[in-house]
Amino acid sequence: MDSFPSVRALPNAYDWLDRLPFYQAGLQGYSSAPMRIIARRQGCPYAVTEAILDRFLLTGGKAIRAAEVDDEDHPIAGQIMGSNPRDMAAAAKIMVDLGYDVVDLNFACPVKKMRHEPRGGHLLEYSDTAMAILKEVRQTICDTVPLSVKLRRSFNDEPESEHRFYSVFETIIEEGYSSVTVHGRTVEQKYVGPSRWPFLKNLVTEYPDFPILGSGDIFTAQAIFDMIRETGVRGVSVARGAIGNPWVFRQAKQILAGVAPTTPTVAEQREVLEEQCLLSLRFLGEKEAGRMMRKFGIKMSEHHPNAAAVRQAFVDTKTLPQWWHVLTRLYR
Repeated sequence: MDSFPSVRALPNAYDWLDRLPFYQAGLQGYSSAPMRIIARRQGCPYAVTEAILDRFLLTGGKAIRAAEVDDEDHPIAGQIMGSNPRDMAAAAKIMVDLGYDVVDLNFACPVKKMRHEPRGGHLLEYSDTAMAILKEVRQTICDTVPLSVKLRRSFNDEPESEHRFYSVFETIIEEGYSSVTVHGRTVEQKYVGPSRWPFLKNLVTEYPDFPILGSGDIFTAQAIFDMIRETGVRGVSVARGAIGNPWVFRQAKQILAGVAPTTPTVAEQREVLEEQCLLSLRFLGEKEAGRMMRKFGIKMSEHHPNAAAVRQAFVDTKTLPQWWHVLTRLYR
């Protein structure tokens, strides 16, 4: 540790962290602008985009338009995923030009390899490539915006895999990245089995001066503070626990204020569903909004007093008008 450069104070993009030590993770297929904005309206101080392939950004056109940031959606990290150091650096530069507050590198997603090229969490098996990406992105971006990384605790439980994790982790520190979020599962685990919080505790103990945030098994507001207490992480990423439950952020703020967390009333559920539908129409267009709101209606039905019937009603919808009919009929 003595050979590492001293960690600088967190930049302004992290002003939220000490006050509200939680944020919404990037969630593939879910966390587009409508979900992120709804989370912010419920108290989420920071959000990450779903992982965007570097090559999509480099093609320009539609991909660039889809990555544009709304004024209400700040501070925000643009998360990129890829295999080639130069492509990742070029994609990071595009994110900076689009106005993202932070650029986040995804070394965690348990996706399959793209042909023979590792990306996401598979980079933990190819630590030389991962470290080359870290260095190339840092050299390209310099200090324009903060850089962060999302990791899993290793590719698998083999000792050599853990060694590669630490090689990547220490390169993150050496290259001057601002923070890292570590998921307590391996890549091979995907989402099976428990997230290993003791690993996070050991990591924080070993690297006490570097901002480490935690991820894994956060499905309630109380779990945010349980993870902080048990592991010592600086903040917590809320991932699957935020799908269909933006109120988790309101509840976390209530816990911080010493107030008992409140469950959303039917009227509050309807208001959020309406807001998210209007945002989806604005950002995604009617066809995609209909598809997304069917998913969110199904997930949010868990909060309804008549959850099973409401869930089935959303499952049966085929069009956005049908979705609105379910909303007006069952959320009175």
